[in-house]
Amino acid sequence: MKIEHLGIAVKSLSDSDDLFSRLLGKPNYKHESVEREGVTTSFYELGESKIELLEASNPESPIAKFLDKKGEGIHHIAFGVENIQTEIERLKKEGFIFISEEPKEGADNKLVVFLHPKSTNGVLVELCQEKP
Repeated sequence: MKIEHLGIAVKSLSDSDDLFSRLLGKPNYKHESVEREGVTTSFYELGESKIELLEASNPESPIAKFLDKKGEGIHHIAFGVENIQTEIERLKKEGFIFISEEPKEGADNKLVVFLHPKSTNGVLVELCQEKP
């Protein structure tokens, strides 16, 4: 398991892309829309990890609700795993609660699943596996 990326909720991808490009000294490597989640993403590589900027693409999306409630900032931490099904089973046995136990397609060619923050000290945790 490794830190795959940190997800940061932003109000404006164009403004935040400008800021993070200047901060990191390089441009993002891709924009991607995940319609099912109502989000548009922008990714930056940082060594073996990434930064994912998340902008709501509709007012009912989880990111829009997060921004309304908490404002811009860190939304989640994602851990890269080799086998997402094995990790789901292991963590369920350890007593962790999942928002959904079925992996779904996420951004950046990943299968993803989220653990409920109630079981992870208030932090939204994502598990992600490269799609086969």
